[in-house]
Amino acid sequence: MDYIRTTSIVFAAGLVAGAATGFQPGQTDEDPDSISLVGVVRDFNERTASAGHPDFERRPDSGFGLYCGNVATQLNADGKPVFSGGGFKVRSQWQDASGRPICWNLFDSSRGDSAGTVGASDTGGIEDDESFDLWYRDDPRINRSKLLEINLDREPDGSYVFDSKVDAQSVERGGFFPIDHELLGNSGGSGPDHNYHFTFELQTEFTYDADGAQVFTFRGDDDVWVFIDRRLVIDLGGVHGALEQTVDLNRLGLEDGEEYELSFFFAERHRTQSNFRMTTNLKLRNIELPTVTAAYD
Repeated sequence: MDYIRTTSIVFAAGLVAGAATGFQPGQTDEDPDSISLVGVVRDFNERTASAGHPDFERRPDSGFGLYCGNVATQLNADGKPVFSGGGFKVRSQWQDASGRPICWNLFDSSRGDSAGTVGASDTGGIEDDESFDLWYRDDPRINRSKLLEINLDREPDGSYVFDSKVDAQSVERGGFFPIDHELLGNSGGSGPDHNYHFTFELQTEFTYDADGAQVFTFRGDDDVWVFIDRRLVIDLGGVHGALEQTVDLNRLGLEDGEEYELSFFFAERHRTQSNFRMTTNLKLRNIELPTVTAAYD
């Protein structure tokens, strides 16, 4: 069957690092009440099911928790994360001078950052590079995909947020379960009736404003990786409860007024909960979206 490529352009502005920061630089009274971002969600069966993926519903050897360092710090030529292995279980996260959790890859003691602590070496429940390559690529043998839109709502302080604890559909479903009864269908088994095993990818771009106090924050579960200018800036790998990291773009050495890519990769791999909270004051623009199987004849 022929592939149908869909390209969507949407604009997004987003949130700030703290509720008390007030209206942020770069925002105006003309900013919209709600902003949409469009990405690709890919659905998988768990590893024990027919045509199941070995990384879904898999307990890491060192137990559930946060695992960092298992993806390379740069995206590959296709704009996808690369499994590198050699990761580690995190006992306590790295923090900036304000006490916000940050990616280990951004740690800088000269800025007043506090170092995290690590435990055992572990791949975080990822079998190998071949299994990981399928997370964010269409393969009809093992996954199905469709476009998914999320809306970031404007807060009184001028920030923009998508929060599964507030989003109407997520509240109704008891969590971030955007493809219940769709694609490969719900996961079955014990517990609530949801489609638990999926990934979500956003490919966006923005203009850097050196005076804009620009930040991006994510809180959720399970795995999340964020790259800016193809560099790893958030690493929340592993099968875990809701965890948070923030990136302050003024740490990245970007050029004022230049355009940069922000690539976002999420995975829900374990049945129980699914939490998703994205906040940013970046004016994100979607770039070309990958092919999706829902567009096939």
